[in-house]
Amino acid sequence: MSGFEPSGRAVDEILADAAAGRRISAGDAHRLLLDGDLLELGSAAQAVRDRHNDPAVATYNIDRNINYTNVCIYKCRFCAFYRPPGDPEGYLVPFEEIGRKIEETLALNGTGILLQGGVHPDLPLSYYLDLLAFIRERYPTIHRHAFSPPEVKFLAKKERMSFHEVIGRLKEAGLMSIPGGGAEILSDEIRREVLAYPKASPEEWIDVMRQAHRHGLRTTATMMFGMGEGLAARVEHLQRVRDLQDETGGFTAFIAWTFQHEHTDLPGLPEVFAHEYLTTLAVARLFLDNVQHLQASWVTQGKKIGQLGLAFGADDLGSIMIEENVVAAAGAHHKMSQEEMEHLIRAAGYEPRQRTNLYERLVTREETAELALRYRHALTPETRALAAGALLPVVS
Repeated sequence: MSGFEPSGRAVDEILADAAAGRRISAGDAHRLLLDGDLLELGSAAQAVRDRHNDPAVATYNIDRNINYTNVCIYKCRFCAFYRPPGDPEGYLVPFEEIGRKIEETLALNGTGILLQGGVHPDLPLSYYLDLLAFIRERYPTIHRHAFSPPEVKFLAKKERMSFHEVIGRLKEAGLMSIPGGGAEILSDEIRREVLAYPKASPEEWIDVMRQAHRHGLRTTATMMFGMGEGLAARVEHLQRVRDLQDETGGFTAFIAWTFQHEHTDLPGLPEVFAHEYLTTLAVARLFLDNVQHLQASWVTQGKKIGQLGLAFGADDLGSIMIEENVVAAAGAHHKMSQEEMEHLIRAAGYEPRQRTNLYERLVTREETAELALRYRHALTPETRALAAGALLPVVS
């Protein structure tokens, strides 16, 4: 872990540098994680947040996580979602059902979908190309944020292609951006301990993102922590993200969340509580000086801690979560309506604004109204509750 041990600098000195826009080192970040006062970290993180983003606004988006399959050849110890090939609980969602889920998303003023699944051994590249083409032709306005680095890596191996070639084919078929899933902690030692190394080493995860950026695709960077790793491993992860962002500038946002242990192969690990989550969020904001957006994970932390994240460096609360299956399988079940999301942001002192998946612009209710009205029939009793009647387009 050379280079990731705590620096000898004083916390106050490190915070002053970060708040003023001077880059801090990995050792400085480790020192802050160890000794930083939570409220002082939050204050400095807010100064950095306000330099990167509108101080008066906090954003969110409306998209849907569509987990098209839970069949996976890997057996990550932290995952409660996957089923091995041949398992009776394994599934592959038909295209028509994916279409219905997209229509439901549009009915809720949504602008995008996140397609992510287990690494299914029997799905060739042609399956993914056909799926993207189906969505692009049927629902041309929906943003297609899909297929994390482990999925890309497996396809490259299966088809005997490079990461760059696979991503190029996916982009031609309609891929618009790549999610940061499968990162967990980008440390060789930790990934071997939790059996995540085979699906993607830290270098492979980074290189998939590098190749996506070379294709002009934007991606997100994520970190799941609290699997028993030391602070040095978390700092190593942040360093890898910052280094690639220096090289390519292709990350739109950084999202961190805590390991959810229910139904996993790591049930005995101590829970990560709010203090540690907010500390890590604030330090990430201070360290990642080249990533514009930081998202608070209310889905894993709960609505109140997610809201509090807006005072610790986050400028975005992510999606209202129409559907989410991976984290839910490990015991975290949180959803909210658009109305509740906006109330949560206002209560934190910010003006809520819906954004696109790539953060490139804000979205108005007028802009989504036509499609929301067209697909209102697709709402189920469960998702109708998320619609909060007053937010659906008014038929005059």
